[in-house]
Amino acid sequence: MADRFELSPTPIKQFTLQNGLRVVLSPDSAVPVVSVALYYDVGSRNEKTGRTGFAHLFEHMMFQGSENVPKAAHFQYIFNAGGTMNGTTSTERTNYFETLPASHLPLALWLESDRMRSLKVTQENLDNQRNAVQEEKRLRYDNQPYVNAFLRINELIFKNPANAHSTIGSMEDLDAATIDDVQEFFRIYYAPNNAVLTIVGDFEEQEATSLVNKYFAGIPSQPAPPGADIGEPDDVARTQEVFHDQLAPAPAFVLGWKIPPRRTPDFYALSLAADLLFEGDSSRLYQKLVKGDESVVSIQGGIDERRGPSALYIFALPKPGEEVATIRDQIFAEIHALRTSGPSAEEMEKLRNSLCNDVVRGRQSTMYRAQRLAEYTLYDSDPTLMDSELDHYLSITPEQIRSSVERFLDIENRVVLDIVPATSTDETQTEAAASPQPPGEPKQPAAPAPQVPAQPPTQPEVRAGASIGAGENRTEQQPADPSQQIERGSGPLHT
Repeated sequence: MADRFELSPTPIKQFTLQNGLRVVLSPDSAVPVVSVALYYDVGSRNEKTGRTGFAHLFEHMMFQGSENVPKAAHFQYIFNAGGTMNGTTSTERTNYFETLPASHLPLALWLESDRMRSLKVTQENLDNQRNAVQEEKRLRYDNQPYVNAFLRINELIFKNPANAHSTIGSMEDLDAATIDDVQEFFRIYYAPNNAVLTIVGDFEEQEATSLVNKYFAGIPSQPAPPGADIGEPDDVARTQEVFHDQLAPAPAFVLGWKIPPRRTPDFYALSLAADLLFEGDSSRLYQKLVKGDESVVSIQGGIDERRGPSALYIFALPKPGEEVATIRDQIFAEIHALRTSGPSAEEMEKLRNSLCNDVVRGRQSTMYRAQRLAEYTLYDSDPTLMDSELDHYLSITPEQIRSSVERFLDIENRVVLDIVPATSTDETQTEAAASPQPPGEPKQPAAPAPQVPAQPPTQPEVRAGASIGAGENRTEQQPADPSQQIERGSGPLHT
């Protein structure tokens, strides 16, 4: 079935504004909604030593208001229009996205362009969002069992600080950040020539093109940001460590490997090997350790997919009384078996069916398509990979999987991080280091829960499809001319 499987082609129109903003349009009238994704080419990989956490900090800052949008009103505009929205930070990028009824496409573009054009990077906003990030660190990391061990693992896998440090960053670095540091970060990275905008859903191509030009064309470009140095030696930084976790109820461990970058033949093969080992109830490790021996409470894993050196992880939580070393040896033995014999014909068929099923299900969502198109455009300058990437996975052979496991997983160049429950009297407690997020697609927690302000003044009535205002440059008024409408509400809302 998989050999004959073909995806329907995704309609794609791409163009670039004079200020460098790359735009991808993909109309689909099946459902009267539209999804907008704006990806900035900045993540933790772009941060300098001593200035970590800025990319994630800006994910919070971007909801603190701009010239024509009050603090936290971005949430209210979207929710009042019946939409959903969020933002995330990873090692590779920072993204912002929303899905709305199709008639509210102008609203989404106005909101995104206003904060790209005129974000309020003030001392007050820096202080309160720095505090918000630090509280997030305390709540979601320092106050959760095992989480800081996940943060530690990348510092043991990678030697280059650009690859090793966490997305949430160092709290000391955030404390030391000045308003000048933060304003410069915004100027360099939050420019149209460092971003990709995708629109997917029920819209007319000509109208969407006109709206993009209206709201974004007047934002000036900036000099290209410096490139990220992500060079990495083959060896892991450290092969073993014991992590003392005061919140852990039982011993556990994390295994980590350094693997090749995304969209390479070995990466495709290792992704499929990972699926065979720990993805789902039918995976080899689940069947052996959870259902068979019943020796672990859970077995999980994932791949941290990056443009540079990437990582593969396995986390195991043994049942009380079980020998941690024995379970770890069983995992290594299963990896060795995959290296020796490769996957069976039945496993290959399962992989292919799962791949096709996942892609078809994902493509039913306009937001899924908007995000994939943005990623392929930002990372690869080729949104058409949306339709062809599946073929790269389907073409992987059992021998390629076996060979990749032999060269990258069944080796001594790996990390073993033992997590040991600690008591308050332990003098050897390992200080929790803030490092990249848990296994799987690396997604930093999004902006803080909305502190919804007072209802913005009611927008004057306009005809559906009508627009308000005219586009101007960054130092002048944002489209919708809010300086003259602010008492009645600004932005391209429709009633």
